[in-house]
Amino acid sequence: MKNTLTFLFLLISIFTVFAENPPVWGKTGHRVVGAIADDYLKGSTRNKLKKLLNHESLAVAATYVDEIKADPRYDKFKTWHYLNMPLDANYESSEKNMEGDLFTGINYCKQIITDKSSSDQDKTFYLKMLIHLIGDLHQPMHLGLLEDRGGNDFDVQWNYRDSNMHKVWDTQMIESYGMSFSELADNASHLSKDEIEDIKKGTVLDWIAETHILTNRVYASAEKGENLRSRYSYEYLDIARSQMQKAGIRLAKVLNELL
Repeated sequence: MKNTLTFLFLLISIFTVFAENPPVWGKTGHRVVGAIADDYLKGSTRNKLKKLLNHESLAVAATYVDEIKADPRYDKFKTWHYLNMPLDANYESSEKNMEGDLFTGINYCKQIITDKSSSDQDKTFYLKMLIHLIGDLHQPMHLGLLEDRGGNDFDVQWNYRDSNMHKVWDTQMIESYGMSFSELADNASHLSKDEIEDIKKGTVLDWIAETHILTNRVYASAEKGENLRSRYSYEYLDIARSQMQKAGIRLAKVLNELL
């Protein structure tokens, strides 16, 4: 009886965590970003990553930050996964979250990784955080409105089941495609050298501004309560896949520069 009650309490705790902290890009999306980034790493960068990640792949490391969300010791990092601003604003002029946001989180990770006085343990932790946050930066609903929590309160249906716009873009549209993260990474669009170099251009602020343009488009792509089905995937899945590819290329750029 005692074991049964313990098990039920554990289940309730797990469901509560996921209800309060919905997944970000989903495991598949983050692993796609990591797998794509791996193809653009310098040899020297790859060797340093093997040491810091104990030979763990970028695809595996990419989901670590979501896996620790259930631990209250890491609550202070929750606001790092997103930033909120009005649709007609930019980051520089928008009101900032005093607890930190996606932009400040990325910058802090970079500082720790490049600080010679940082311990290997800290560098590993913030490296995994950085890998994850670069992925989040390219999910348009992570740059959404404060009033609907980045689309989490923008209720829609996904194939006749209750959902929201954040969840559709994080997981449902990608998962419904039926490919594993490795298949999605292996089948990313072929890009010319010039196209790759163009994606690498700019700063984190530039990438935020670019993604926020897409955020506006996503908000306009559906009405509240609308039932989104195969036609929505037909129109927007390729955009989501392109965002994951950009995130992977840019993640590799950041890691090559830092390491």
